[in-house]
Amino acid sequence: MRIAAFQCHAIDDDLDLLCDRLYRDLCRAARDRVDLALFPEAYLLGHSYDRDVIARRARQISGGMLEMLCRRLPHGCPMIVIGAFERDRTAVFNNAIVIAHGAVRGRYAKAHPNEPGVTAGTDFPIFEQAGCRFGINICNDANHPDAAQRVADQRADLILYPLNNMLPPAVADRWRARSIANLQARARQTGCWIASADVTGTLGDRISHGCTAIVNPAGEVVARVEEGIAGVAMADIPIAPRPAAGPDRGRCGAAPLEPDRRFALPPKA
Repeated sequence: MRIAAFQCHAIDDDLDLLCDRLYRDLCRAARDRVDLALFPEAYLLGHSYDRDVIARRARQISGGMLEMLCRRLPHGCPMIVIGAFERDRTAVFNNAIVIAHGAVRGRYAKAHPNEPGVTAGTDFPIFEQAGCRFGINICNDANHPDAAQRVADQRADLILYPLNNMLPPAVADRWRARSIANLQARARQTGCWIASADVTGTLGDRISHGCTAIVNPAGEVVARVEEGIAGVAMADIPIAPRPAAGPDRGRCGAAPLEPDRRFALPPKA
């Protein structure tokens, strides 16, 4: 199963620009025969720690913007996982939305939200693409081993981490090494592959160095986008035969891919 994790420049409140960039990235993913494309946390309309901004963006996404986005995706693009604030009745969630064939296939709501006014999710759904079982955690969830374990206990091969490390400079510097260390720890803990997608660059007085990477079950980084630039980390995730039952299995036991394969993989057999 081929995954592409995109490191993107943050775009706040400009759906047209975001759709243009998303279309470009997904066309590239289709050319590279990608099965699953991962984008950052709250990439749709942008992340925030302002309660009013979050509520407004959630209303917009839930008021028809998501359907508009689905209509504008390129034909034949891979399954995508992309973040947004969404409103469900009276609650606002920080969601990762799974889209395939131009329609929403499911959602994961951040279990450990650190944004004001956002309700914690309680479910850990499992999805499947190209034979790979995957679940999702979001950003701050990586600090909580229980969230990753809830996914791994459902016999997942892969855990996706949409991130948004757009932070005040001093805070961003503190998390620069901790973000990747958390991902490596979750891989070793669960025996799953890990993929993250982050924003990068500056936005107002905030900065994100970017932590977009693919980590194997041994905790080794096999692909990573360079800090400070937009790009894509890409890898082929080997899927081991799945036993009938039991969590103790070699999920994806294979040699790590060479790091230089992140930008150009050969055609799949």
